Amino acid sequence: MEMLVASAIGLLTAAGIYLCLRGRTFPVVLGLAMLSYAINVFLFSMGRLIVDRPPIYQKGVDAYTDPLPQALVLTAIVISFGMTALVVVLALRTYLETGTDHVDGTPDERDGPA
Repeated sequence: MEMLVASAIGLLTAAGIYLCLRGRTFPVVLGLAMLSYAINVFLFSMGRLIVDRPPIYQKGVDAYTDPLPQALVLTAIVISFGMTALVVVLALRTYLETGTDHVDGTPDERDGPA
């Protein structure tokens, strides 16, 4: 199970970095989202993958999972959703202002002069 989770983290990270290095804004937004998913899975796996254990301490329970990674991931999901919405709005505003969706703001060669 650990190998599967580590492979998923590596694949999400590699795809996120590849998309972040693209020249258009939409792949960059998708790459940032994939990187945030990879970080969330990494944070969740840091709490050890334990099955059939309660997340909080109860009477008569000798072992339980650590609730801190779960709380960190929940907080990170909310923050990454807000940041993704902000980046999408900024990318849309940049497209409307410049007329291109290139990250550096230069127009396409096939579009002709701006």
